[in-house]
Amino acid sequence: MDWLIWIGAAVSAAGLAGILWCAARVARDRRAGLDDAALRARLQKVVAVNLGALAVSVLGLMMVVMGIALG
Repeated sequence: MDWLIWIGAAVSAAGLAGILWCAARVARDRRAGLDDAALRARLQKVVAVNLGALAVSVLGLMMVVMGIALG
């Protein structure tokens, strides 16, 4: 089940990349000096992407654990 571990690691890395992208996006939006309403609107969009990236990362970690348990 080595292939499941490597695929899970890649999926988890993709989720981590999404989380890091969200953090960079929020930092850039905060530095932009937007008013409260505009910043809130942008952050609401990033929250959805952040939750999706977190879910992808968790699925990847579950694949790694299953590969270890089955291997």
